[in-house]
Amino acid sequence: MVLADLGKRITSAVSELAHSNVVDEKVFDGMLKEICSALIEADVNVKLVSNLRKSIKHTVNFKELPPATNKKRLIQKAVFDELVKLVDPHSEPFKPKKGRTNTIMFVGLQGSGKTTTCTKLARHYQARGFKACLVCADTFRAGAFDQLKQNATKAKIPYYGSYTETDPVKVAREGVEKFKKERFDIIIVDTSGRHQQEKELFAEMVQIQQAVKPDQTIMVLDASIGQAAEAQSKAFKESADFGAIIITKTDGHAAGGGAISAVAATRTPIVFIGTGEHMLDLERFAPQAFVSKLLGMGDMQGLVEHVQSLKLDQKDTMKHIQEGIFTVRDLRDQLGNIMKMGPLSKMAGMIPGLSQMMGDVGDEEGSLKLKRMIYIMDSMTEKELDSDGKCFTDTPTRMTRIARGSGTSVREVEDVLTQHRMMAGMAKKMGKGMANMQKAGAMSGPGRQQQMAAMQRRMQSMGGGGGGGPGPGGMPNMADMMKMLGGGAGGMPGMGGAAGANPFAGMDMGAMMQQLGGMMGGGGAPNLGNMMGGGGSGRGRR
Repeated sequence: MVLADLGKRITSAVSELAHSNVVDEKVFDGMLKEICSALIEADVNVKLVSNLRKSIKHTVNFKELPPATNKKRLIQKAVFDELVKLVDPHSEPFKPKKGRTNTIMFVGLQGSGKTTTCTKLARHYQARGFKACLVCADTFRAGAFDQLKQNATKAKIPYYGSYTETDPVKVAREGVEKFKKERFDIIIVDTSGRHQQEKELFAEMVQIQQAVKPDQTIMVLDASIGQAAEAQSKAFKESADFGAIIITKTDGHAAGGGAISAVAATRTPIVFIGTGEHMLDLERFAPQAFVSKLLGMGDMQGLVEHVQSLKLDQKDTMKHIQEGIFTVRDLRDQLGNIMKMGPLSKMAGMIPGLSQMMGDVGDEEGSLKLKRMIYIMDSMTEKELDSDGKCFTDTPTRMTRIARGSGTSVREVEDVLTQHRMMAGMAKKMGKGMANMQKAGAMSGPGRQQQMAAMQRRMQSMGGGGGGGPGPGGMPNMADMMKMLGGGAGGMPGMGGAAGANPFAGMDMGAMMQQLGGMMGGGGAPNLGNMMGGGGSGRGRR
């Protein structure tokens, strides 16, 4: 994953400082040297790294610090804030409005993933109620229109292009005019990839821009561009004056810092990052959340938004949870939902501390483990799926039959049933908690406000802070975060009230994360190695 090594090195440097008995200038300078070295090796511009170092040194001036100052917390906060400044240009990107035409033009280098990203963005807006469409103004690259047509058809997005017209300006103008008449909210214009030395293509890009008069021009940058990012982005900025950046291919193993340098060089906000080849692999970029994930502190807001965007069907499970019931079918549905959420590494980056626990475990290995659990439950009868699991204890031969039918072992079937018992026990407690809350009216009126205030204090004490950075408590504690998310009081106060109104109240977020924790090794902080390495899910290795 792009910048994963950078995040580990920075986190390691800050952790070493946090564990030091005495924090003096020597220890501080050693940490700074490691952070700056990691940034430079990740292709972040040397001048930017130098400025970051000066800013941190200025903030943490040992000679002027009062005696009672907590140096560790001050240094952690300074590092976090300066990393946020590095990726935050402090300028708001364009926000499209419904009921009017918003034309968005894409520019970028050849091979940056521009055409695919056009479709991803159109699908992103379509999922949020916008009427979106695509125009292929790339007549230079052979097969460009075919690629856009194929992507658009798959995503069910209207498109416009031509196999015979060779003038990209004419194609762009006609496409935009056509969709304007049809009153589309979002018109995305894809252009041909170009290089700063290709003067004719640059002139063509400007002509297209003048013809369609876009409300926003977005530059697409490949995460692997390296030190060339600054020069390329400046050249595009001078010609097309783009107002936003999308960084693609962040699921690769490139250094990735060059693309960040382009933000500082052009003072242009990153609006999205591409995290994979799937149409859903496009994440909204937020500087604080990005740095938080980089340092292994998670992005809970991003996780909530991601799960909400999937529109997972949780009605039956939620009803069961309220009744204190959790069937084997409910477990199967939850595992299916986790599979839909995308690669485990992507989820792990959003959950505080989980990316470090995963270590070098691959998505393929983790996904295979989850699939085998689903195969086991697919081999059960309808009656077994809708049961509380006791029928397997009463008739153990059922497990032998299911193991044969699913191509797994009896041990694996036992592990799935152990996981189900854990979840059923938790559901029973949550059902009681939700019932007590409904009786007391805890989620209405002043009581709800008090709960939200208490939650805010808990997050701050854990280091979550109000804005996503490390608060007074430093890094969040994984076990505490699990308790906060999955507590018996019915989930996360302030996330939407009663269980029926919000899929994240009660079961969803808290229990799903608890469920992951259980599958990854049992109580306390989850052990991912047990799950991924084939050990007993829910029991850990012996």
